[in-house]
Amino acid sequence: MLGRLVQGCFAISCRLAAFLGRQEHASDPIAAAWEGRRATSRFVGLAAAITILVGGIGCAGPTRLAGSPPPVPRDAFRYQPIRRRSPSEIPVRTVTKPPLVLPRVPSLPEHDVSWDVRGWQRPWRWIVVHHSATQRGSAAAFDDWHRNGRHWDELGYHFGIGNGTGSGNGETEVGSRWPKQKHGAHCKVGDDETYNNFGVGICLVGDFMKSRPTDAQMASLARLVDYLAARYGIDGSHIIGHGDVDDTRCPGRYFSMDDLMSRLAQQRAARGEAPGRR
Repeated sequence: MLGRLVQGCFAISCRLAAFLGRQEHASDPIAAAWEGRRATSRFVGLAAAITILVGGIGCAGPTRLAGSPPPVPRDAFRYQPIRRRSPSEIPVRTVTKPPLVLPRVPSLPEHDVSWDVRGWQRPWRWIVVHHSATQRGSAAAFDDWHRNGRHWDELGYHFGIGNGTGSGNGETEVGSRWPKQKHGAHCKVGDDETYNNFGVGICLVGDFMKSRPTDAQMASLARLVDYLAARYGIDGSHIIGHGDVDDTRCPGRYFSMDDLMSRLAQQRAARGEAPGRR
């Protein structure tokens, strides 16, 4: 209210000042107009300043324009350190963990620890039985023959079973390929390397076109085949002789696959396994 009153008084004063300025220079119309404008400008500026001052002194305070941001509190930027909570103030959450279930490891038949392989293992799917077609021999003798006679990189079989000449009767020897899980070089059928890549080659020392393998050899063979079949899940139909897939008489006319399968069935029955071919 007071601001409006002051504005009205100064408006009248401005008009009066303009009138007096023109009267003072009545003889010169241009000077009179100029002087009136100067007087009006001075009084208008003074009136505006007083209006703002009076408006700020009022009880209601200055009016905030619509859409302008709200005033910032004085303590908005005051530094307030973070208070660390004591252990008693921290809520305790109880997490129930599921019980640890270890994968079931199938029990393996009794075997030599040298047959176990650590690390990566080839996905074996076949077991191929051979005879050496010689009366004497051993893994070392056959390794020498394969390297120097056939010019291979090493012994082509994975296992050898002696007949008591170059090695013990029924002694199972581990070839150099087996610990490395390297493919075999014992049963290439034409250009097909399936039985080399995924077949475990076992060679029994002896010429089974002329005589039978010893009982110790057959017992050792059954023990080794039983372990390999259980370890790699090889079905009985994939336990074969070399001549079952290639044009050869190996492992000889006097080698009995039925005898081998019968021994396997007896060993599994002794462990309480159901009869049948694995």
